[in-house]
Amino acid sequence: MTRTLITGAAGMLGRDLQLALQGRDVTALGRADLDITDPDAVDAAVAGHDVVINSAAYTKVDDAETHESDAAAVNATGPKLLAEAAVRHGAKLVTISTDYVFDGNGTAPYAEDAPTDPLNAYGRTKAEGEAHVRRIAPDSSYIVRTAWIYGAHGPNFAATMLRLAQTHETVSVVTDQVGQPTWTGDLAARIVALVDAEAPAGIYHGTNSGQGSWYDFTKAIFAENGLDPERVLPTDSAAFVRAAPRPAYSVLGHDGWARAGLAPMRDWRDALHAATAAGVFAA
Repeated sequence: MTRTLITGAAGMLGRDLQLALQGRDVTALGRADLDITDPDAVDAAVAGHDVVINSAAYTKVDDAETHESDAAAVNATGPKLLAEAAVRHGAKLVTISTDYVFDGNGTAPYAEDAPTDPLNAYGRTKAEGEAHVRRIAPDSSYIVRTAWIYGAHGPNFAATMLRLAQTHETVSVVTDQVGQPTWTGDLAARIVALVDAEAPAGIYHGTNSGQGSWYDFTKAIFAENGLDPERVLPTDSAAFVRAAPRPAYSVLGHDGWARAGLAPMRDWRDALHAATAAGVFAA
């Protein structure tokens, strides 16, 4: 039986990965169990496993602007150490990356092989992690870029909007940032399918299909949860000044799935409907 190690297992994606791998031989290690910046600890954790799925990440995007070395330790050094250990022990590595490796100035979905050009420190550290993995384990690694994720097991935009709906008559949400809302339940299942298919090594874009703005997403969240979507008001990014610049266009292309014999992930609206029906937003 394949033995799988999940790092970052206590996070939103890590929890859904455990569900997707239920019934299999899995070691699930959260941050309290494994420091992925510690070479000896990483080597000991990887030993004895056939697949390593790295969902550990420094995701405080704004804080990374002033703590880039802290972000780089987790997002760049961590994947580097995991790749080195995976190669030593003959394991496949899946590491999760982000749309933030791109500049966000595109007008068509970013292909898997499009040049990276991050806008902010978080994106730079994730791009560095990608580069380490490609260099160290080019034939035995998967880089899965995702974006705009939400799920049952952690703080996220969708949960925040529903919480605001309890205390605010209206919420104002930007229309000038476009991307692909992605349910971690779908993403976890797709990562497992990718490994099971023994797909070619490389970069894959793990986002639900279609596209929409944060405004579109919020209106859909309200509608799915029995709230009046007219309570969602449009605004633009100038209304929300943040330390780290955000990409305006975060739509990722899905051509890479064809080489794995897998269809692209379903449309984000269908995924949101399924996630709501599954109780992701239950109080």
